[in-house]
Amino acid sequence: MTATPWGFRDILPEEAQAREEIACTVKGCFREHHYLPVETPLLEDKGSLEEGGRIADTPFKLFDEDGRLLVVRPDNTLPIVRLVSTRMRAADLPLRLRYEAPVVRECQRNAGGSRQFTQLGFELIGVGDTAGDVEIVSLVAEAVRKLALPDARIIAGSVRPFKELLAACEDRELAAEALRCVHANDFVGLDARVAASTESDAVKAAISELPRLHGGAEVLDRVDALLEAAGIVAPLTCELRALVEGLAPEDAQVLSFDFSIMNSFDYYTGLVFKAYAGGLPDPVGSGGRYDSIFTGAFGDGIEVPAAGFAFSLERLEAARTSAEDAASDGDHAVGRGAEGPLRIAVPKGSLKADTLDVLEAAGLDVSELRDPGRHLIVRGRDTRAGEGAVGDIEFVIVRPSDAPAFVGCGGADCGICGWDSLIEADLNLLQLVDLGYGLCTFIEAEPDWRAGQAERNYARRGSLRVATKYPRIASAWYAERGVNADIVSLHGNIELGPIVGMTDRIVDITATGATLHDNDLVITGRIMDCTARFFVNPGAARLDPRVRNLADRLAAAVKDKHFEPVAGSAQ
Repeated sequence: MTATPWGFRDILPEEAQAREEIACTVKGCFREHHYLPVETPLLEDKGSLEEGGRIADTPFKLFDEDGRLLVVRPDNTLPIVRLVSTRMRAADLPLRLRYEAPVVRECQRNAGGSRQFTQLGFELIGVGDTAGDVEIVSLVAEAVRKLALPDARIIAGSVRPFKELLAACEDRELAAEALRCVHANDFVGLDARVAASTESDAVKAAISELPRLHGGAEVLDRVDALLEAAGIVAPLTCELRALVEGLAPEDAQVLSFDFSIMNSFDYYTGLVFKAYAGGLPDPVGSGGRYDSIFTGAFGDGIEVPAAGFAFSLERLEAARTSAEDAASDGDHAVGRGAEGPLRIAVPKGSLKADTLDVLEAAGLDVSELRDPGRHLIVRGRDTRAGEGAVGDIEFVIVRPSDAPAFVGCGGADCGICGWDSLIEADLNLLQLVDLGYGLCTFIEAEPDWRAGQAERNYARRGSLRVATKYPRIASAWYAERGVNADIVSLHGNIELGPIVGMTDRIVDITATGATLHDNDLVITGRIMDCTARFFVNPGAARLDPRVRNLADRLAAAVKDKHFEPVAGSAQ
């Protein structure tokens, strides 16, 4: 017998019983509010799902005997759209439907994720505006309370302000790039693109600042001010203000706002929100309003408002388990929340010296970090007190290429590494500050004495062979240029690839060019410049104000500061 495929696992009786208890509690809560159960098939027609909106990536596709392309269900909302439009067109509105069903999605390999998880969700169809928003947020808050999850928070936003702002841009390329950067959580790239635009200062300020806004209801005033200065007079925060006013006090207490929330599905039309619990960085569920996807489901041209939410059963269980572990593990608990020390993943190697200087300039005590001996985690503290202070700190010492995994998987709240490491990791991380040091350039190169050989090989076999430690960066660059490239991943001595005839060229980093010169390599293409970035787990950024406070202080510490390029070693 073999093990399960990667991303899938068995569930034994003890865990299954815990999951069953959680599911019964959540479903019971939905049932009390008159939500009726429905079930949809595990396999769906891909074309039918795409009619309702862009579907999540699924690695499992197959053709049936009729030649139809089927997919294993990656989400439950779009199958319910199909169900309603084909089987319930004559039903009276509103419809309140609920479900418990597994879904399968693609995830980053070797990043500790799962490709199958179970959703506990509901759909509210036919109730729009404030009444619908209040109902779905209240229902989620009630379910979390009944589960007795600690440190529960609901973080909400709306897609309308940012979409309307981008729609008003005269620079359409900026609008497209800004939306891409926000979806990718790349605020450093967003700032760079905004700075290069010819839009008015007010529009540029709004595009840069709006996704960074977070806090209580008072933050809505700042949203309005930014939009008004940019020439947008429509009241785009009314729905969120009405939500706050319509919630019961106990529900409003756990609600806050964060306009970096931009769910990956492009069918959201207004409210979007996520639920967090147990001090975990990942949300236990997400949802929002999608008024367009049921249009036509009850008849041609009939517009029907809709909203919904889905819990992840796996993350609900993890939140409960984390709370139990925290009680027994004390300072070593993973789900620490904002009460424990702020954990920062700091890089070894060529980035270390500048990292320590910048952290110290931002007011952190790094004395133990300068000479940690064999310790992998060392203590630090904030030398400043009062507003913006971050308190006690734990520095987690890691390889730069490992820093994204530590932050993305919850081992640290935030970290520092080169931009290249973030690209190669391809994890859901919020990039907040370009620290400016560790400058190096990604280049394509070949031996001087083999000039023209790569072109001849490409003409003969239709592809380049390229050695690199950076397969994602290299693959993306060649794809943008329309060049077929066979990437050979190496971990060191990249220059040897074309020298010994194994590859045609290399993609690597250089700062001074000395290594290239010593090995008779010449640059044939420049790909990008790379510097160190401060990045955070999105959940930590939304739950722990210390993370953003530190980001602001680091940005101030590196402003107008000059750094020397690093030696040409891996970032």
